[in-house]
Amino acid sequence: MLRALLIALCAAQAVVSTRAQEAPQSPQTLPAPQQAQSDQQLLLKGPTFTTNVSLVSITAVVRDSKGRVVQHLTREDFQVLEKGQPRQIVTFDPNDQGPVSMAVLFDVSGSMQVANHMEAGKDVVGRLLDSLQPGSDEVGLFTFEKSIHQDVPFTTDHAQVRTALGQMSAMGLTSLYDAIAQTAKTLADRPSKRRAVVVITDGVDTSSILTAPEVSGLASSIDVPVYVIAVVSPLDHPGTNMAVVDESVMATNLSNLATWTGGSLTLVSAPAHASLAARQLIAELRQQYLLAVESASQAGWYGLEVRTRKRVLNVRTRSGYFARGPRQVS
Repeated sequence: MLRALLIALCAAQAVVSTRAQEAPQSPQTLPAPQQAQSDQQLLLKGPTFTTNVSLVSITAVVRDSKGRVVQHLTREDFQVLEKGQPRQIVTFDPNDQGPVSMAVLFDVSGSMQVANHMEAGKDVVGRLLDSLQPGSDEVGLFTFEKSIHQDVPFTTDHAQVRTALGQMSAMGLTSLYDAIAQTAKTLADRPSKRRAVVVITDGVDTSSILTAPEVSGLASSIDVPVYVIAVVSPLDHPGTNMAVVDESVMATNLSNLATWTGGSLTLVSAPAHASLAARQLIAELRQQYLLAVESASQAGWYGLEVRTRKRVLNVRTRSGYFARGPRQVS
């Protein structure tokens, strides 16, 4: 079920790679995300705010060598590099008590009817809701096929989301990348700094206008991590006994969009996978570190790398940002 998207991602990566001399490389050595022409003005607005200087927000998740989320780090534990050069951390917030804003983007295209993917996806969302705090954490439910729909506006009443899940059915083509881009925009003005787009899909994109690099550029520009939970059959799940998909191709291509934004890809082919994915995702949102650095003065794409002084720790963040450039004085 994932082969169409894998082909699209490979093509997008090849196009961006030919521009490697002009576009800075991200810390993960992936091609830099692209700025979609139709979204240029929105990208330049971003989540940065302007007083005397513009600040670039950076959401970071830190894990140890065993994959466990690391807490209780301080500003002095972090290093931020921009194009390889150290940058001063202007603001730092280690608080893990804030509410979460989560946009659930659910694929209701025709391909989700295959192999019970629709019900498996609903099970994942139900487990995510079980891990959230009603009355505090807010959730918005969006569905997409060829177009995107807001089924439930952002709410702390999670029962509304559960009710809407029971009424969903699958049909139509899939515009996965376009739907992610539009959903990321809705989070730009949410009050919580701990926010994410969670995509429930089988991974097939048949009709998007935007490419994976353009979507990741949009999400990176507003510092919204995209978590892709792909509901697949055991045949399409690397590491299982029945898998026929090459693991290296799956890891390299399908996860690029999520990685560029500081999110991740998780494959789910059994209830146990869904339970683990939900717990890990919510744990990450609860333990995000919020940093900010001053924006570059010249317009363009700037790759970011965030490290800890304890090199055994792994830090996952957005791969960079689009700077506005100098202000125009009239």
